[in-house]
Amino acid sequence: MSCKHYKNSPQKYYKIISFATFVTLLYACSTTKKVPDGEYLLTENKFNFEDKKQPFDSELKGYVQQKPNKKQFLFMPLGLLLYNAANPKYDTILNEYMTYPSEMRTQKLRDSLFIKYNMKSSVGKSLLLDRLYHNWGSPPVILDQTKAEKGAESINKRLTYRGYWDSEVKFKTKIDSAAKKAAVTYFIKHNDPTYIKEYYYNIPDPVIHNLYQQKIQGTLIRSGQVLDQTILEKEVTRINEFMKDYGYYKFNNLNDEIYFVADSLKSRKQVPLTLEIHKDSINSPYKVATIGNIDVAIVNEAGQYHKNTKKDSLRGIRFHKINDKYTTRSIWRNIIVGNKQVYDQKKLDLTKRNILSMNNFSILKAKDSLRQGGEHSPNDSIVDVLYILKPLPKYELKVGTDVNYSQLLNLGISPSVDLTTRNIFKGAENLSTSLAGTFGSIRDPKDLSKRILAYELSAQASLNFPRLLLPFDYYKLIPKRYSPTSSIVLGAAIQNNIGLGRVNFNTGLNYLATVNDRVSHRLTLFNTQLSLTKNKSAYYSYFTSDEEVRKEIFDSYFQSGQVGQDTETKFLAGQLTIDEVSKQIVTDEAYLNNLDQKGADLFTAFTGTLINKDRQTQDVLISSMIYNYVYNEIGKKEYPNAFYFNGKVELAGNILSIFNQRRDDGGGVVTSPQRTIFGVPYAQFVKFDFDIRKYFKFNGNQTLVLRQFIGLGIPYGNSSSMPVIRSYFNGGSNDIRAWVAFGGLGPSDSQVDERVRTYMTDNLKLTTNIEYRLPFSDMYEGALFTDIGNTWSLRNGNTGYGDEFKLNKFLGQVGIGSGFGLRVNVAYITLRLDFAYKIYDPNKPNGDRWRFKDFQPFKPTLNVAFGYPF
Repeated sequence: MSCKHYKNSPQKYYKIISFATFVTLLYACSTTKKVPDGEYLLTENKFNFEDKKQPFDSELKGYVQQKPNKKQFLFMPLGLLLYNAANPKYDTILNEYMTYPSEMRTQKLRDSLFIKYNMKSSVGKSLLLDRLYHNWGSPPVILDQTKAEKGAESINKRLTYRGYWDSEVKFKTKIDSAAKKAAVTYFIKHNDPTYIKEYYYNIPDPVIHNLYQQKIQGTLIRSGQVLDQTILEKEVTRINEFMKDYGYYKFNNLNDEIYFVADSLKSRKQVPLTLEIHKDSINSPYKVATIGNIDVAIVNEAGQYHKNTKKDSLRGIRFHKINDKYTTRSIWRNIIVGNKQVYDQKKLDLTKRNILSMNNFSILKAKDSLRQGGEHSPNDSIVDVLYILKPLPKYELKVGTDVNYSQLLNLGISPSVDLTTRNIFKGAENLSTSLAGTFGSIRDPKDLSKRILAYELSAQASLNFPRLLLPFDYYKLIPKRYSPTSSIVLGAAIQNNIGLGRVNFNTGLNYLATVNDRVSHRLTLFNTQLSLTKNKSAYYSYFTSDEEVRKEIFDSYFQSGQVGQDTETKFLAGQLTIDEVSKQIVTDEAYLNNLDQKGADLFTAFTGTLINKDRQTQDVLISSMIYNYVYNEIGKKEYPNAFYFNGKVELAGNILSIFNQRRDDGGGVVTSPQRTIFGVPYAQFVKFDFDIRKYFKFNGNQTLVLRQFIGLGIPYGNSSSMPVIRSYFNGGSNDIRAWVAFGGLGPSDSQVDERVRTYMTDNLKLTTNIEYRLPFSDMYEGALFTDIGNTWSLRNGNTGYGDEFKLNKFLGQVGIGSGFGLRVNVAYITLRLDFAYKIYDPNKPNGDRWRFKDFQPFKPTLNVAFGYPF
């Protein structure tokens, strides 16, 4: 963008400048509104590092005893501004009012407080706004010299903990009496750290000693390192984990069996360090624990265990049941821990997870304990395990509804009913059935002044098994610890007048194996989808942009000569259909050879509408096999900078190609004929989807998210292009948010008429998302984001669209959108509002692609959704 675009910026963007000025003045005037005379608002804690900074210095800010009001909105303390917005004469009353439980905060309570504080004239006032300001806001943080001194002491202690024993921390307060503000500067000097001169370990138990020697290569402690106690803590955690993996039950459970001794008598800078591991003061030997009794009780109440239950056993596990509603084997499959096995806490945790994932039981009690020996003395080598389970209700019904809006449907309502029937065949199988619908109205294509009913109805049944449906015993290939499950899915949907009417059928057999809490594998066999278009002839009634292009090219052709005039006569008389005229146009070489540039561009757009029409109205049968691999660190405490990978491969059509009837469907206006199964064309393709994300946590609770999506579809055999329902498009609340779905971005930098490009899909997609998330409070969170990407075709089909992917050009063909968002967390639901703006539009003509000069701050693309985009 050239400098000339900035010449009139103050005039063009006076609203932004005025708003910023207003907010700045508001901020300057109101932050000290409720600071008492003689007191000072703490506005900043500064940190002055007088020698070389260390990597951990950022954490020192958390050890300050007193922190300024949090800055959120436009880098200003929104909470403080809200608090100050409340009428100050009600502050005392509101402070006391908020101390009462929420159920007591009524008008009666407010009136009693008005009377108590001699404010009878306010009786009957609700103070709604003042209460909201007071409740959502935060009072001003008043400078406290004592807390500043304690903060310096805390920082110094943390530096010592980090190995800087001779560090120095001082502080200085800067006060602005006129503004009633203050800032505190902490002067931090690390000085030379204390190093580990030699590292020893004293472990009297010979077995534990040898075990630690075997694991010594993984130690986090080395001679010559800074004596950082956070590293020592991590080493203790490492030892605890591998000791429990080797069967040492409750090893160091009270954190008193492992400790370090640093000998600082000779030097404070070079210190020998010794690891000590002792079970007790007399160095009793450790014993490897084994699993003893494993008892699983299925009862309605915990008190029924041991009383009215029937006993059964299978492979060392004892079962106690009040009836035979559940087969013993169905529960045994989910008990990972085994009798006489070496104790392993991970297996106990996995067993609990498996039981809950069955969605058949709640766990009344899960207990593991050392078996009691003679004279009630504990036995430290045998661990007994007990699970008391309560069956969930046989039936569970859920009813819900959503309200939605689209350009076609306008305002619609989507009710749904879900019924879960548990334990269908006494093997903990669950049948989930759902009925859902979407109802609304659309404009009548024949009379735009009227609206007609539009709806979509769907039904789906899923039968879920807590095992793999295979004709052989698979436990040697896929262990029980992988928690394998299966499901059979069958569904149908009918759609009327929401776009083109369709009838869809789908079915599939799914296998899922969860390796651990991060890795899972899913294999879908016989994933079959049949999509039939009901009202193909109504295509142009719903895709009005394509209809406009069709009319233009028809008018051009009818006026091109005698052939065109004769065609027009037959068309108006009903002797030729739209498709027949369209096919005549694309095959009339004399007409095509006489087109000027404007006419050629119109014909290219028209060809695009025909391809869109053939693909949108095509009946298609997709039968595929899908493999999905997921690696997910999100939500795991041990992975603060989480990584996520989701890879999916789909292979379609190969089995169907064996049984095809060796006849074709005749093709579309411009698309080639395809072979059929029972008269329906089947698709052949291979498709790859890769979703890669990396999360970076910093400054406590702020997050930077990087996401890369790569999608690639390769049609072959019976398919010259990907089916629409497996193709890629741009836009939407989880994609490139500056464009709505099918909103005109892509494919590539094609200059085809936007009315046609809107519905074009392609078989290669690259999307990069960058999002910075900044929590304002537990309830509110802000975000800044940039989305980059587009779709392309893998090959040049000589269509004139210019959508083929070329390695040396694709970077200049991506769309770029940026914006900001607000997330509102209520209970377990996150409402997301994203305001996005187009920055670079590759489908605009050269010289007009950067959108800064057309920037309209008050006209963003608004995305409303639930949950995070990624």
